[in-house]
Amino acid sequence: MPTTPARIVSLRAAGTCFAVELTEPVPRVLHWGADLGELTTEDLTALSLTAEPALLNNALDTPRRFTVWPTEADGWSGTPAHHGHLSGTAGAPRPTLTGATHRADPEGGGELELRLTEAASGLDITLTYALDTHGILTADAVLSRAEGADSAESSDPAPYDLSGALTLLPLPRRATEILDFTGKWSRERSPQRRPLHQGSHVRDVRRGKPGVDSPYLLTVGVPGFGFRTGEVWAVHVAWSGDQRYLVEQLPEGAGVHASALGGGELLRAGEIRLAPGDSYRTPRCHFAWSADGLDGIADRFHRHLRARPQHPRGPRPLVLNSWEGVYFDHDLGRLKALAERAAAVGVERFVLDDGWFRGRRADTAGLGDWLPDPAVWPEGLTPLADHVRALGMDFGLWVEPEMVNLDSHLARTHPDWILGPAAGLGPSARHQHVLDLSRPEVFDYLLKSLDALVGSYDIAFLKWDHNRELHEAVHAPGDRPAAHAQVEALYRLLDAVKQQHPALEIESCASGGGRVDLGVLARTDRVWPSDCNDPVERQAIQNWTGQLLPPELVGSHVGAARSHTTDRVTSDTFRLITALFGHAGIEQDLNECSAEELTRLTAWGTLYRELRPLLHTGRTVRADLEDESRVLHGVVAQDGSRALYSWARVATSPEGQSGRTPFPGLDPDARYRLRVRTELGLPSFHQVAPPLWLTAAVDDWLTLPGAVLTTAGLPMPTLNPAQALLVEVHRQD
Repeated sequence: MPTTPARIVSLRAAGTCFAVELTEPVPRVLHWGADLGELTTEDLTALSLTAEPALLNNALDTPRRFTVWPTEADGWSGTPAHHGHLSGTAGAPRPTLTGATHRADPEGGGELELRLTEAASGLDITLTYALDTHGILTADAVLSRAEGADSAESSDPAPYDLSGALTLLPLPRRATEILDFTGKWSRERSPQRRPLHQGSHVRDVRRGKPGVDSPYLLTVGVPGFGFRTGEVWAVHVAWSGDQRYLVEQLPEGAGVHASALGGGELLRAGEIRLAPGDSYRTPRCHFAWSADGLDGIADRFHRHLRARPQHPRGPRPLVLNSWEGVYFDHDLGRLKALAERAAAVGVERFVLDDGWFRGRRADTAGLGDWLPDPAVWPEGLTPLADHVRALGMDFGLWVEPEMVNLDSHLARTHPDWILGPAAGLGPSARHQHVLDLSRPEVFDYLLKSLDALVGSYDIAFLKWDHNRELHEAVHAPGDRPAAHAQVEALYRLLDAVKQQHPALEIESCASGGGRVDLGVLARTDRVWPSDCNDPVERQAIQNWTGQLLPPELVGSHVGAARSHTTDRVTSDTFRLITALFGHAGIEQDLNECSAEELTRLTAWGTLYRELRPLLHTGRTVRADLEDESRVLHGVVAQDGSRALYSWARVATSPEGQSGRTPFPGLDPDARYRLRVRTELGLPSFHQVAPPLWLTAAVDDWLTLPGAVLTTAGLPMPTLNPAQALLVEVHRQD
């Protein structure tokens, strides 16, 4: 049962701590970071005392405090927790604490709920912090206006125009280096670093989805933090629409802290108008701290996601997706032959991609008309779906429900269903526009269409795409902003489809990796991280997608030797090893493969099924290497008994020798056996002969002390570019 909290309350779990003092008018954050341990009453008093900053020259005459809901009333000159107005009034919010509930979980973590009220605007704010047993601190807020809430200066029940609402937490002085992400189509989650300077580092997303250049996970840490070292703090905004991420440092600091980290939804002017009785819930922001670098942050998020009730529990099926195999050239005979070859190499899920519905011979027509094209599929999809299932595979289908081509029956019949301004639609993107999902008739049409498809063809998996950005996302005729309503309607649609078909799996795809966030993943079962299957690019894309998501949620497909997105030719060994570290699949026309290629794919499928229990439950580990042309990453079992590593080279480098390289994530006090897995072939070496240990490990298991593997390291072979080596490690008990 909830208990009345003490003056200082804390949430503690997995070596981290979040401490708040219930001061008035607004509670203040005392600490977020490393666990402070069990504190006595005297210790808590001391903690409060140390939270009082100095009084600065030419500044406020009272100490500045960084509160849970910072505003100018606290002397905070940075971005406020919320701002808005009530018909041009109530522009200086002064929230006050009205209640608090603190619940500590005996297993670690717990929840803190703070209730604030803001008299001038009539806003009530309920701020909730939940710390899970893995150290992820999730925060969100509900801003509501009570029935009959009025302005202090007027009896007119005007709506409160909310301009912004962010969740903010403090950072210490030593957090001075920023890592976030950018990208483009086929090069998502490209990392970028910079020093934290005075002022605001703000990443605004105005695409109606996180985008291929999503900030993704904003991390701030001590200088030079890496995968395995350094203290770091991070935030992820779990929202599938417009976003704002920021880290902000002012000369006077943030109370006794140095800067603030946070995020939320980027609200358009007039988008959220709270009349009496209305409320707005901010997106959840997930915060994480680690003393062990980026791998520590990743491990917290992976454990957090794996603990969800809806997280996939069964083996992740080996997939074949038809897109790069046949594109729009749909022919039943050809697809049946493709399915037969897929089953022969061990594929467990066959997915029919774009091109199956009415009028869809190219990307210029058909979106919105979710019926099989009778010219290509006179009997519907049943002959193919039944053939796929008869071969022992389940059947999946590509859809893009949120979009419409103007050349479609739907657009011609219901032009008013298209999202856009009264002055007329703007330019199309990929020849398509956006349907207004918040209109009940649009929502009902899509739900009925999807329900019919899934039910008629016993579909096990939907590849749910989203191939354009939401520019001018407004409702005509008044041009009211609609981006927020669009995301809420998407969530309702996904929830409704899942409710009707509980066993259905859905992939979030958006021109590849343009909608990868924990908001959409609360309703879907994996993401497509990129349309690029080039393994050189995929080494980085999958590596950094894994900063937030565990491998079993990330689609990783083997493409043809010549990449369809980069035109680069790579060896099958490199492509197969790269695709192994995820929810694996195939994206090529197997009808064109040689017998040797099919044999190698079959061996890879067998290896994937053997290793997926480890790959999809273990800890992701990555080595800090001074040369970015070399990559050592792997997965270590939670009990440390097994591990699998990939040693890869993506480009040449000046050094001839790679030198001794420690293997991350192992126990230096244990003994291990290791071997090189050769089912997928050995890489091409840029040397006359490999190191002696490698020769021994190819022939048989090699036993080594943990200290050699983790501290001294192994002299790694010099590979040619676009090559990889697979190393398996077992602890010797």
